[in-house]
Amino acid sequence: MDMRPEPFEPPAPQPRTVPPSRLQIIRTILRNPLELWGEPSYTLPWIETRFFREHTLIVNDPGLIRHVLVDNAQNYRMADVRQLVLRPILRDGLLTAEGAVWKRSRKAVAPIFTPRHAKGFAGQMLGQSELYAGKYEAGTDGGAVFDIANDMTELTFAILAETLFSGEIVSSSGNFADDVNALLHRMGRVDPFDLLKAPGWVPRLTRIGGQKVLDKFRAIVRNTMDQRLARMRAEPDAVPRDFLTLLLEQAGPDGLTNEEIEDNILTFIGAGHETTARALAWTLYCVANTPHARAAMEAEIDGVLATGADPVEWLDRMPWTRAAFEEALRLYPPAPSINRAAIAADRWTSPSGEVVEIPQGITVLIMPWTLHRHALYWDRPRAFIPERFLPENRDRIDRFQFLPFGAGPRVCIGATFALQEAVIALAVLMHRFRFEMTAETRPWPVQRLTTQPANGLPMRVTPRSGGARPG
Repeated sequence: MDMRPEPFEPPAPQPRTVPPSRLQIIRTILRNPLELWGEPSYTLPWIETRFFREHTLIVNDPGLIRHVLVDNAQNYRMADVRQLVLRPILRDGLLTAEGAVWKRSRKAVAPIFTPRHAKGFAGQMLGQSELYAGKYEAGTDGGAVFDIANDMTELTFAILAETLFSGEIVSSSGNFADDVNALLHRMGRVDPFDLLKAPGWVPRLTRIGGQKVLDKFRAIVRNTMDQRLARMRAEPDAVPRDFLTLLLEQAGPDGLTNEEIEDNILTFIGAGHETTARALAWTLYCVANTPHARAAMEAEIDGVLATGADPVEWLDRMPWTRAAFEEALRLYPPAPSINRAAIAADRWTSPSGEVVEIPQGITVLIMPWTLHRHALYWDRPRAFIPERFLPENRDRIDRFQFLPFGAGPRVCIGATFALQEAVIALAVLMHRFRFEMTAETRPWPVQRLTTQPANGLPMRVTPRSGGARPG
């Protein structure tokens, strides 16, 4: 008999049972869009609705998702509301560019994110994780409390800076994690004028405070570009062949403009690491509340590290660690919505014969937040159950019911990089320390471009007996 306790259900908004009024919609979107969705979004395969002047098809059915994102992807462009939120920050970065600009950018950065190339970053990921773990060495004998949400932002930035920029991102004064939080809080949110599809030049009052920090990030990017260009001119044979050099070499009439290069660098500095940071923090929180999973992960990590295995092998040799991270990605998808708009009228027929008509111009909203918690596709959808993602259970999960990295032509280019980074970071940290709850650990998921824990994630960090540095 399985005497294991009921699985942990981490905090999340309860589905609404009564449709919100227009005023409630505005208030909820301003406060936290994750609290907007009602019971049908978690129980029906698709829903057609209207938000103000926005005709919307909310899609949860994996077959219909595949149709929109893969089979007929050429018929779907980025939705207006999404672009009104993201383009002021990222302009023509890889996440927001479309058409020829997107194709040029994707071609420029694709070589560095192939699985084979990503594996080459494993040693740097390990080194930066070990360096960051030193932060917890002092003062943890009695168990010091750290804001893990802040710490994971700092750690993933350190890894990004070392792997993609060879440690040559020009530093700035102040705390980087605080700057990221300020940027996303002010700029990464939907404004009422976005819902009304007001032109981009109309001021968004909710974002006025974000322009200063955005200007700071832009200055960091320009200074980083200038510094590397100077090295490329002075010592072309000694300059590192990294993401930054690769992008700068794409400048020219047939490649990227200087502005597009700047936009892509900002995309990876400001957003490329942010998704992994949030998922790592949520993983440590969920694992702290799931003793059997933590025990399995610690045993697995200790065993692999005891063999001296190359970190490039850890992703494949630590199935429990990967499964816990992916289960956290399911419950707290860093990118909680995927927005498209139909260029021309379309239709899809389900295997059972139901026909979904997709009018021209309709917004198609695919929400990993609701899809990953959907009653039709998941057993105990609100519970943290890493076993779902163990190798023997993976074939039960449809490719299009789990979308932490999206799908289709615009699938996240850094997915392999992120998974490898996460497993290495978790292995280093959990081998040496245990992360535990405190009375103040009461996170609440809030959508601010990514799924963040409101008010941080304080956790007590104590050394594990026998935990030693890997390698």
